[in-house]
Amino acid sequence: MNAPTGQDRPADNHNPATAAGPLSGLKVLEMGQLIAGPFAARTLADFGADVIKIEPPAGGDPLRKWRLLDAEGTSVWWQAQSRNKRSLALDLREPEAQDIVRRLADEADVLIENFRPGAMEGWGLGPDGLRGRNPGLIVLRISGYGQTGPYKDRPGFGVVAEAMGGLRHLTAEPGRVPVRVGVSIGDTLASLHGVIGILMALHHRHATVSADAPKGRGQVIDVALYEAVFNCMESLLPEYSAFGAVREAAGSALPGIAPSNAYRCADGYAIVAGNGDSIFKRLMQCVGRPDLAGDPALADNAGRVKQVEKIDGAIGEWTATRTVADVLAALAAADVPAGRIYTVADIAADPHFAARGMLQKLMRPDGSELLLPGFVPKLSETPGGHRLDAPALGRDSESVLREVGVSDEQIAALRARGVVR
Repeated sequence: MNAPTGQDRPADNHNPATAAGPLSGLKVLEMGQLIAGPFAARTLADFGADVIKIEPPAGGDPLRKWRLLDAEGTSVWWQAQSRNKRSLALDLREPEAQDIVRRLADEADVLIENFRPGAMEGWGLGPDGLRGRNPGLIVLRISGYGQTGPYKDRPGFGVVAEAMGGLRHLTAEPGRVPVRVGVSIGDTLASLHGVIGILMALHHRHATVSADAPKGRGQVIDVALYEAVFNCMESLLPEYSAFGAVREAAGSALPGIAPSNAYRCADGYAIVAGNGDSIFKRLMQCVGRPDLAGDPALADNAGRVKQVEKIDGAIGEWTATRTVADVLAALAAADVPAGRIYTVADIAADPHFAARGMLQKLMRPDGSELLLPGFVPKLSETPGGHRLDAPALGRDSESVLREVGVSDEQIAALRARGVVR
């Protein structure tokens, strides 16, 4: 396969040890599925970590079959979520598979799992036992409600966490049913909090290297989906605590910040954020309302919030007679933050996305081209990159097993019993 645009792929397409990156040399075991755990592992993999994804031999990670499938019956989402990983297909119900995980964990720096609390312990793979063998091991555990508390045993999906964390209540037009964010934002927020936790734990491990702990001390990172969402709820709780204020849904507006809204144009909508004091004045001049620009009562945000309906009305009257392109051009000339509401087709055609390397081109075995999201964040010296295509189920089983001393004869026997694929 050809490398994505702008990336220099190593000659050996399946040897992570040849790849550079800020996390090069970091060994990660991924034992999750679907979104939260795998997204965290992919983030580490994009920046050089050697991620071994452990998945069941019968079918693998369910994400392989989610949403739109390619000609081979594999989700194209899989190509994004599992790039730069190696696949080891193991039946974790079997004692031999559990022993292999222990041997891998002995050499690993990080283990990521997002099963329900107790699942790892049920396989004899709880963090206490693994860290007893490898005190430097960092274990990230992502679950719906965390590893403790009265709800810990409940099944938890991102959509439920988004509601419990306070987000769903706010995502609606006033008086209408709350709607979900169109992506699995709860899972993704939990993943990113998990990655932050791993990096902090690695820093702590480096600081605790001693004769008794030559790798330093690892730890367990407990991330709950609902807490990751709640952590992003800004002023929601302190406003309730101080004033008894329960923020309600406000549609496309940003409550308490004015003006910031979506405004109807002749052929669509434009997002306009004129909530800075000087920006507001330029915006009002642009829409032909110098009277509002010079009104001392609207000179700061507190005053504008009191008259937000009047301000929104003035902006809306101006945008309604113009196309989105005309509105954006006028606001750009006035140095007012504004933008269109992008579809994915707009993203794929946008020159800024392309210039920033956010549209990575992957050439597939059949000669077709697939666009994948680029690498975030941008590091000046050690940027992320595409080293490995998303693996077929069990693509790397033999090489990974050999690395921990499993012989070819043992691999054949495990494969014959369906313990390994």
